[in-house]
Amino acid sequence: MLSLPLSASDPHAFFDAVTPVLVLGLGNILLQDEGIGVRVVEQLQRDYRIPDDVEVLDGGTAGMALYEHIIERQHLLVVDAVKTGRPPGTLVTLSGDQVPAFFRNKVSPHQLALSDILAALKISGTQLPELTVVGIEPLNLETGLDLSTTVTEKIPALLEEVVQQLTTLGYT
Repeated sequence: MLSLPLSASDPHAFFDAVTPVLVLGLGNILLQDEGIGVRVVEQLQRDYRIPDDVEVLDGGTAGMALYEHIIERQHLLVVDAVKTGRPPGTLVTLSGDQVPAFFRNKVSPHQLALSDILAALKISGTQLPELTVVGIEPLNLETGLDLSTTVTEKIPALLEEVVQQLTTLGYT
């Protein structure tokens, strides 16, 4: 890695600086509703103007490869299919003290990789980002490229929840 000295007169000497907020869409688009996180971040990138301090990333099924994207963030907003036993199409938002409970009970197919990344950050002594999980209870996780109608109909509400979370963090 190339390291350049910072000039006191040039506060923008860092290139590729990490933005404080990462909106991370997770999911496998080949397994119908499992791809909801990816589909939502695609629509967010397409339909919204994203502030400079916010990065929106299609994390797909990248697993531990996402470590470098998560490190040094202040806030991590994960969008994913979330299995909680609630009726399909139910919106789920977890934050604060609810998030550790999220990791005790596997509610997302990507949860293991995400919890591994957070554990690696903790072991390395890196400050963990404030984590919020925004998701939807899936109806169908079978092979197929299309989301179920139940989940598709909830995309506007899921997008609105992501926008609301960003607004709560001070972004418009």
